[in-house]
Amino acid sequence: MSRFLFVVPPLTGHINPVVGVAAELVGRGHRVAWACSDPALVRRLAGKGAGASAGAGSEVFACAGAPEGSRPPELRGPEALRFLWEWYLLPLAEVMAPGVRAAVGEFRPDVVVADQQAFAGALVAERLGVPWATSATTSAEFTDPLAGLPKVREWLTERLTLLRASVGDPAGRTDPRFSPHLVLAFSAPELAGPADGVRWVGPSVAARPAGAGFPWEWLDTGRTTVLVTLGTANTDVGARFLGVCAEALRERADRVQGVVVDPAGTLRAPAGDKDVRVVPSVPQLALLERGVGAVVCHAGHNTVCEALWHGVPLVVAPIRDDQPVVAGQVADAGAGVRVRFGRVDARRLGAALDAVLDGPGHRAAAERIGAAFRTAGGSPAAADHLEELAREL
Repeated sequence: MSRFLFVVPPLTGHINPVVGVAAELVGRGHRVAWACSDPALVRRLAGKGAGASAGAGSEVFACAGAPEGSRPPELRGPEALRFLWEWYLLPLAEVMAPGVRAAVGEFRPDVVVADQQAFAGALVAERLGVPWATSATTSAEFTDPLAGLPKVREWLTERLTLLRASVGDPAGRTDPRFSPHLVLAFSAPELAGPADGVRWVGPSVAARPAGAGFPWEWLDTGRTTVLVTLGTANTDVGARFLGVCAEALRERADRVQGVVVDPAGTLRAPAGDKDVRVVPSVPQLALLERGVGAVVCHAGHNTVCEALWHGVPLVVAPIRDDQPVVAGQVADAGAGVRVRFGRVDARRLGAALDAVLDGPGHRAAAERIGAAFRTAGGSPAAADHLEELAREL
């Protein structure tokens, strides 16, 4: 039996991919614990795989809270990326570090599994001499998103050096985003392209606690269902785009039914609307398994991979961060059509939707990538690699 400590940021898209891995390790008789700034979020997403209810006795260690405030919604491109690092990722590492050190001291893991954006996990493990693996919940970092931005790269290198001096081993030289022991990537080369030193395991698609209240009876089996979602972190910028999507869907109501996820409640659908259903959240995996013709989204890595796992083509409208990279991967692979988030209108979005619904090439590409994902092995493959690391080190 080995002990694995998962260090994750308080972000749904970074926790969900490793929930299945943690459950797989627990099922094999290992001990698993978590360190996060939001223990309640871990418990909700991991269900019985975390907290006191877990038969294996998993623990969730609390770290200090994430930085307060929000990113100005108008920021895009390099400025948005720099703001993400300066406002969120680097301060998050500093405030999480004491909690991670306490978790390592109490749980005494054989391996730390550090999310690629939870730098405290990697740096604390390095300082304490604990082997660590990287959990790469997006493949964007493998494409060098700072190419062509030498000043941003120089600034980031300086900040990471200061961060290491503060919470890590000042003599260390390893980039905390890339473990020298093991990098687990929840994608496949068929979508992301080749990358050296990476263990591709495909998406970790595992059962999740199902939220109640989704109107399954509303779905019309005689029409194709289209899911529109901007994930959990873009509620501040989505109103116009969701309205455009609803308009394009209604124009195709003779053959399409739309489910639009609108957590902020910016849209108002008429009572009894049979064409577009606006919901605050959706059981995404369950809906994809039931059958969806296309997904319109922000090119968030998890949403893209879950759609492609089910062979569903996409219309992608990237907003910021890693999303333009992931959107480019989808378009290059032929599994979807890319549109401009801030400028697309109902006519252009409708044309993109028609292309992925009616053109067989996009669906064929999505199904090909989905087959590659399943071949990669998912949670069991990731658990295999972590077990091997624990044995070797």
